[in-house]
Amino acid sequence: MGARFSILWLYLFNRWLTFFPFQSPRLWLLRRMLGRMGMAPSVLMGLEVRNPTNIELGDHVVLNRGVLLDGRGGRLSIGNNVDIAQEVVIWTLEHDVHDDHNQAVGAPVAIEDFAWIGHRAIIMPGVHIGRGAVVAAGAVVTRDVAPMTIVGGVPAHQIGRRRSGLKYTPLHRPWFQ
Repeated sequence: MGARFSILWLYLFNRWLTFFPFQSPRLWLLRRMLGRMGMAPSVLMGLEVRNPTNIELGDHVVLNRGVLLDGRGGRLSIGNNVDIAQEVVIWTLEHDVHDDHNQAVGAPVAIEDFAWIGHRAIIMPGVHIGRGAVVAAGAVVTRDVAPMTIVGGVPAHQIGRRRSGLKYTPLHRPWFQ
């Protein structure tokens, strides 16, 4: 009964409750589901979570529309003041393409403070994104990203260095989103 209830609850959350047009109910539910949730997050409509007890959010995290957070293959840790754009997918689990039986393999993902993940970027299992790093829109990140590095492309590679004092706090709370 317990596992079935959890699957039903996750289905209701991912397919119905995350589309409620006010953030307060989403935040209230997420606070009870996630492994840890910091202060003043912003969670826009359409968030999807998988195995939420393995997901940790820091303070002032912005999760825009349609973000997918996967905690099935290991811990997904997102630091403070992280901005994650629309339709970003962060995986901790994938299939081993070299395995005869298509077995799933997982690894934790860590995103440090002040990272910025662009629109429709994909973060693969086992990746560590350093403090202040920027992942460009559409990038597929398969390797670690050093602090203050800007990466883009498929697979993602360094395209620049960030020059910022990192003194901001993301505050993105639009109405009815």
